[in-house]
Amino acid sequence: MKWLLLFFSFLSLSVNVSAQFLSVPAAAYKSYEQYREPTITHRRFKHRDIEPLLLALRDHPTFKVTKLGESIEGRAIYDVSFGSGETTVLLWSQMHGDETTATMAGLDLFNFFTQSDELDPLRKQILDHLTIHFVPMLNPDGAEQFQRYNAIDMDLNRDALRRQSPESRLLKQLRDSLQADFGFNLHDQSTYYTAGVNSHPATISFLAPAYNYEKEVNDIRKRALQLIVLLNDAIQNFIPKQVARYDDDFEPRAFGDNIQKWGTSTVLIESGGYTNDPEKQEIRKVNFVLILTALHAIAEKNYQKAPVEDYYKIPENERYLYDLVVRNVQREKNGNYYTVDVGINRDDIDFDDHQQFYYLSSIQNIGDLSTYYGYEDFNAEAMVAVPGKVYEETLRDLAAVAELDAKSLLRQGYTTVRVEKLNYPQELRATLLLDVITDDARYDHELLLGNRPNFILKKQNKTMFAVVNGVLVEL
Repeated sequence: MKWLLLFFSFLSLSVNVSAQFLSVPAAAYKSYEQYREPTITHRRFKHRDIEPLLLALRDHPTFKVTKLGESIEGRAIYDVSFGSGETTVLLWSQMHGDETTATMAGLDLFNFFTQSDELDPLRKQILDHLTIHFVPMLNPDGAEQFQRYNAIDMDLNRDALRRQSPESRLLKQLRDSLQADFGFNLHDQSTYYTAGVNSHPATISFLAPAYNYEKEVNDIRKRALQLIVLLNDAIQNFIPKQVARYDDDFEPRAFGDNIQKWGTSTVLIESGGYTNDPEKQEIRKVNFVLILTALHAIAEKNYQKAPVEDYYKIPENERYLYDLVVRNVQREKNGNYYTVDVGINRDDIDFDDHQQFYYLSSIQNIGDLSTYYGYEDFNAEAMVAVPGKVYEETLRDLAAVAELDAKSLLRQGYTTVRVEKLNYPQELRATLLLDVITDDARYDHELLLGNRPNFILKKQNKTMFAVVNGVLVEL
């Protein structure tokens, strides 16, 4: 009888601990908006946008903000530290300048620790048990151009051994000085990855990097594996079936692999795609929840209960998504018609200021795409794809294009307009329903791989839809 009482007491304790843990991500998700940094609303922010926010933290007793050094072009790189616990956690974001999601979430996290509300017990628990160091925007020169590489076109994540860039040296020096127990390598990945072979985007992908070619698991890597298992369980309620596992082939030049090798349990978090979230604001929220949940789990040591084998049950990153799939469309060639699917992707093209962008689309695949999926999936059964026409008159600039009746032109079969000045006014290009090219540009609107997707969809000779630069327009 006494044994049964002890057993049920232990079971009750386990359930309570589990329930307490699961309440952390739910509470963080529910209350997130009050911590969101309001001055950052899109992905293409710059060092000058976040530096005042970081320096302002010096006025708050929770934080210490230290300038670690400077980038190649002289931009300051900061370490924001807080907490006084025995376990040290190091996070760094934007090692690649155009991978900004976790930096946004980091700013939200700092706001969380400046406030006081019903989550104060969680704050105290984390601050008492952990000492946290966060390096937001490790590559500020890359961020300035919204590009992966730094000012000398070097990939910092392939510079862990030689450490030729000052940014790489600063990260290595900080890790070594801290001898951090846990590390978080925060990145963005392609939005076309899926969580397995299905239609679910890999909104978040995890990796416990290997520290050798054999992919062995020692105690250091084991902790990272267990933490990922716990984090995967925690966010399934918010992005169900949209979590994947990144390829764990050993890359001897990468920081994540080496930091794992140097003795810090390292977790890679990759932010991918989410439907109707081009600026990754929903994924930013998920990152905030993830980081806060991870800090709580490390403080509580809850991760130690997670079975390592569950890490390998997380579906692998695959690539089965397009931005738009037009299915079952009729394509004409030499008087014959063929039923095909068309996979289309939209690439971001920056304006000169690297703060705004427009899409430049291309046809990526033609044929049977029944095993592929689209963020937007359109069945064009019984419709014929007719190449779009170019408007006969060359217009002055984008402002003149904006004055046209775009849908009327599309119904007449025109998808494209020539202009004398393509870059004025530049910001209009992202809003136009018509594609634009320069007066001397070559064009080919045939339904062919690599071409820009500009075509009309007709049914019984009636214009039903248009695809303009990869965007589906109902007519």
